Amino acid sequence: MSSAEQTRDGVSLTNLDQPLAPGVGASKRDLVDYLDAVHGRLVPWLRDRPLSVVRALRGQAPFMQKNLPKYTPDWVRRTSVWAEASHRDVSYALCDDRRTLLWFANQRAVEYHPTLSTADRPGHPTHLVLDLDPPEGADFGVAVAAARLVRQALTDAGLAGAVKTSGAKGLHVLVPVDGATSAEEAAAATRALAVRAERLDPALATTAFIREDRGGRVFVDSTRAGGASLVAVFSPRLRPGLPVSYPVGWDDLGAVAPTDFTVRTVPALVADRDPWAGLLPPPQRLPADLVEQGRGIPVARVQAMHEGRRRARARRAAQSP
Repeated sequence: MSSAEQTRDGVSLTNLDQPLAPGVGASKRDLVDYLDAVHGRLVPWLRDRPLSVVRALRGQAPFMQKNLPKYTPDWVRRTSVWAEASHRDVSYALCDDRRTLLWFANQRAVEYHPTLSTADRPGHPTHLVLDLDPPEGADFGVAVAAARLVRQALTDAGLAGAVKTSGAKGLHVLVPVDGATSAEEAAAATRALAVRAERLDPALATTAFIREDRGGRVFVDSTRAGGASLVAVFSPRLRPGLPVSYPVGWDDLGAVAPTDFTVRTVPALVADRDPWAGLLPPPQRLPADLVEQGRGIPVARVQAMHEGRRRARARRAAQSP
């Protein structure tokens, strides 16, 4: 077997010396070696959750794969989820072990996006997520400042959360919730927290879903709810240098940059411990007033769709003779 081919845990790994993707500056071997090195940290956050992956095949644009291909080995666990948008059942992988992770790595799966709920309890997310997206070209410091607004909103509500880099330019704040929390309650509470964070400093943060309405502010995205997925902690991102979504203590946020955490630096950082497990607070019950407030706030994506249609009608009317 050539140096470009290996077998690990019964999985054949091929073409390891090929570039992963244009502009990434890493090989397929770099991806495989990283995922194998951190499998003990990453797999627990993927286990039992329907998984979408971003793959980088040679000669193709990167794409997100939800439905498992027909050639998937029988030993890869899977679960069927009804997709309302496409009106069909989707067969999602459950990445529960090293072997499955290595199989995905050989398929050039770079990013790992599990759902917020487990396969056996799809209507009960285990976390709320507030996704902080800074404007194009902004310094990472504005995302940090917005994260601190979210933390204050959480504190004011009697809740606690933990923060990780997105692996791109933003931050994710996660709030563990107890098992009784429904998807509807979680979505409502997330909307309320986003609005409360925005009100703390409306010059810095916005909940405007339409990009042109954000005015150079950090978008506090409350739409990752229900059956949504989120890039997993310790997952690589398909960007130059292969950065990694990585946990950061609240007090350390101002001293780091997203580029500090890559497939080359993270294995040593997690060799002796799981920093994410140490930062996440225990599951919490959502305050009733927070949920009730959120129920009165429109879903940002739906509101934006209606507003987009209204603006299109207005443009057409203005252009008509």
